Order: sequence, then C-alpha cells, then structure tokens
Amino acid sequence: MRDFLTRLPKAELHLHIEGSLEPELMFALAERNGVALPYASVEEVRAAYDFSDLQSFLDLYYQGMSVLHTAEDFHDLAMDYFRRAHAEGVVHVEMHFDPQAHLARGVELPVVMEGLSLARREAARELGLSTALIMAFLRDRDAEEALKVLEEAAPYWEMLDAVGLDSAEQGNPPEKFVEVFERARRLGIPRVAHAGEEGPPAYIRGALDLLGVCRIDHGVRCLGDPALVARLRDEQTVLTVCPLSNVRLRVVDRLEDHPLPRLLAEGLNVTLNSDDPAYFGGGMLENFLACQRAFDWDEATFRRLAGNAIEAAFVDEARRDELRRLLAEA
Repeated sequence: MRDFLTRLPKAELHLHIEGSLEPELMFALAERNGVALPYASVEEVRAAYDFSDLQSFLDLYYQGMSVLHTAEDFHDLAMDYFRRAHAEGVVHVEMHFDPQAHLARGVELPVVMEGLSLARREAARELGLSTALIMAFLRDRDAEEALKVLEEAAPYWEMLDAVGLDSAEQGNPPEKFVEVFERARRLGIPRVAHAGEEGPPAYIRGALDLLGVCRIDHGVRCLGDPALVARLRDEQTVLTVCPLSNVRLRVVDRLEDHPLPRLLAEGLNVTLNSDDPAYFGGGMLENFLACQRAFDWDEATFRRLAGNAIEAAFVDEARRDELRRLLAEA
C-alpha cells in the first residue's frame, strides 16, 4: 500500500507554505539573516511541537516565520517543500500564504511574491509540478487591514488563484470579512475559507452564504448540523480535510476517532491535505498512510480522494486532463 500511495498522483489543496518550514531550514535561514531563535537545536524545536489547541500552534508558527526576510528566503522555503512533495508523489500544490504576518514584520509584499513566484516557475520547470497561490487573510486581525492588503496586491491580482481566510477561528466569524470577499468577487478572484475546524457549523454556513466560497478548508464540524451535511452533499462542496493537523491541534484525540469515515459515508466531497506539514507530523504521503493505518481504506477509496482533489484544483483544463490521466495510470 505504501508503494501505491507514493505513486498515486496527489493534488494538495490545503497547505500553508509558512507551515512547511522544517527546523533545519529554520536554523539555516536564522543564521543567514542574523535572527536569534529561542531554541538551541533542531531537536529542541521539534520538542516544542506539542500543541494544546490552534492558538498554541499559531504562537510558534508566527515565531518560526521570523526567519523569512528576503525573496531568496521565500524561494528556498517553497522549493524545499516542493521537492519533498514531489518525492512523495504530489503533482500539484496550492499554497496559502499570509501577507499580513510578513507586512507586520516589515517584509513587503513584493519580496514575498518575487520569492514564491520564482519557486513556482522553478518547480514547473524542474519537477513538472503545477502550483496555485492563495492569498490568505488573518481572521484575528481587522477586516479593514485585510481589505487594504487586497488593494495593495493589485499588481499581483492576476497571479492569485484564490483568496482565503485562516488563523484563529474562534470568535472571528465569516461575517467579519464580507466586504473583503465581496471585493475579491468583483475582481473575479475565487474565494475559499477555513471554517468548521474549531468553529461551529454556523461558520461553515457563513463562509458559503456570506463569503461565497467555492470550498471549505477543514469543515469537519459540519457533522453537528444534519441540514448542513445534506447541503454540502447536494452541492458537492469541497472539504479540504487535514487529518494529522486535526490530531496535533486536538480537534480529535486520535486519528481513529476522526470523522473522516463518516464524512465519506455521508457522500461528501472530501480531499486529504497536510495543512502545516513541518509542525503536524508529515506531508501528503504521511497523511495518506496514517489514514490507511487508521481506517484500513482500500485503493479505490484513495483513488476517489485523489480524484476529488484533481477535480477541485485551480488548474486549466489541459492540466486537469493530464492529472486525470496520471490517476488512471497509477
């Protein structure tokens, strides 16, 4: 099964590129940029990856990205992940990035965009890996700031495959960002949003009805609302579920307790993703393998999940046909 899951062409729809920062690269970039880290070793960093909830992770996540300063840093960050993903049979990656977190540190948007854009071109050329870019807004910051960032990104609007909404969910409902997402809609930029990770099913409804999103990142709390489940099934709304992330952030205690089997049994349009692989125990392959161990799924189930992601990916139809062919041949 490991061989099958490795060669299975996987499209990742829910990845935070800052969350792919492995401790080894964190130390290398810290030395390059003269950043003092509060850790003495790679092992000490990994020991800190024991999170009690989403906020405890976010505290470390923002601390880690303090080593990212130059376009070269963002290029190296993305390529480091792209190479690992490619080796695991990933054929397409859609990466969220958090411009507000960098602007707050004095790192301007052109620096971030230059580095990520260079890495995307290099990944296509050297690895045959297609990529998409999702500019995410931090929901625990002011919506006015998010709108300002969206306008500041005007030179890059055509490079954005979507805008998203991430960071601390509790107490930050979708209605806070209606104006921002309406502006993105008028610009013709697709919208996605984290909802139903720690927040209630109502946040999923709000993301659909108020923000006009085309898919829900996480969405595992939907099962608390049978009417919402029926709607998600009828509309085949994509859920970008992140199994190992949900375990590490205590959404569930064990993967065996995860609602994934029930989500599939309900006929929902589920995909598997890594979220923040450096912090949550592995990339796409490890998430697929962990689900196989926990749920004893067969090859047909994993083909279905991989196919769901290919159909939902932000790619042109020629690339989608190519990915479908790779799946059929796996």
